[in-house]
Amino acid sequence: MLHTIKPDEHGPLGAPMAHAVEACVHCGFCLAACPTYQEFGQEMDSPRGRIVLMKQVLEGTLPWSAAQPHVDRCLGCLACEPACPSGVPYRDLISPFRAAAQEKFPRTFGEKLRRWLAAQSIPYPGRFRLALWGARLGKIFRPFVPRVLEPMLDLAPATVPPAVKLARVTPAHGERRARVALLAGCAQQVLDPDINVATIEVLARNGVEVIVPEAQGCCGGLAWHTGDLRAAREFARRNLDAFPADVDAILTNAAGCGSALHEYHLILCGTADEARAESFRQRVVDVSVFLARLGLRETPRGDGARKVAYHDACHLANAQGVREQPRKLLRAIPGAELCELPDAHLCCGSAGTYNLDQPETAASLGAQKAKTVIATGATVVASGNIGCLTQLKAHLEKLGSPVRVRHTMQVLRDAYGRE
Repeated sequence: MLHTIKPDEHGPLGAPMAHAVEACVHCGFCLAACPTYQEFGQEMDSPRGRIVLMKQVLEGTLPWSAAQPHVDRCLGCLACEPACPSGVPYRDLISPFRAAAQEKFPRTFGEKLRRWLAAQSIPYPGRFRLALWGARLGKIFRPFVPRVLEPMLDLAPATVPPAVKLARVTPAHGERRARVALLAGCAQQVLDPDINVATIEVLARNGVEVIVPEAQGCCGGLAWHTGDLRAAREFARRNLDAFPADVDAILTNAAGCGSALHEYHLILCGTADEARAESFRQRVVDVSVFLARLGLRETPRGDGARKVAYHDACHLANAQGVREQPRKLLRAIPGAELCELPDAHLCCGSAGTYNLDQPETAASLGAQKAKTVIATGATVVASGNIGCLTQLKAHLEKLGSPVRVRHTMQVLRDAYGRE
């Protein structure tokens, strides 16, 4: 008997999932690009294998429990998409499938607790800051902490930077060339608030007025990538209402957030806000792309010759196709030597909450990436995503490396010199 996916059985997200499955011809080009296939060497832990598993589940010929462990191992890095000659939109399958699995796949109490704690803290800067202080206390009383929560303790940084209050409007220096709205992010505001400070300063120096909407919230990416469609939609609608229409662009400086905003049409698929989400996503641009298009009005002075390694954040390079623009900006710094990382397509292992859900795999990938950075001889490694930066910093420190970890905008700001 021939089985096919019936999109109507899986709600509004059924059609995109069915299309993604049908586009795959099982050629295997994705295998070499997939970090989890490199880690486990199993067909079921490759994009091609997962597509087969998800197809069978959606057709009703395989139980959810047989597929979900392998789907959980997927980083969602989307390295398979640029490697695919058939153009399979894997992103249209993996997150919607996880949303469908939310009610179908039973999880242990420990898994539910960890996911609930992450969902209730990370998207809210105030709560997240308190949670990190709580984690420091948890480390002291570690023997009494449930084992399932230990990854949270391991990931908590030793110190948390002071909170930074961003101005609602930062005027352009000199003649105004553009006016933009900036997504401030959630975890980034706590883990490294200086990234937003640097971003705003670089934009202002180059004639850009920056608005930081007060009513904005989390992009919804963490919820979307873990299958919490209800929460993802709530965050998306909040941002649709918060961002003004009278700006030249909506800018992001975190690859994961930018990728999530670009998927608002999918998150809100089949709802009354779908058209509004489509219009919104068309205005979203990574800050490196915006600056590269606009051109640097003020040339960085540079702070002496140094070697900078650039790490492609997966949701910038793969999800948004942004590779050359950050490199162009870094090359504009006098005296800076830009170098490439070996196996640059392989994920660093951060991937949202992947460090919490799959700590062993995340640690293996993080250590590998840190070693490739060290091998370049670079003094600085730059990237465009807070998750990657946090992961790189943690594993470089574990290896005793002095390599500094900086956002692309921080490297540019430092080259201009602090005002």
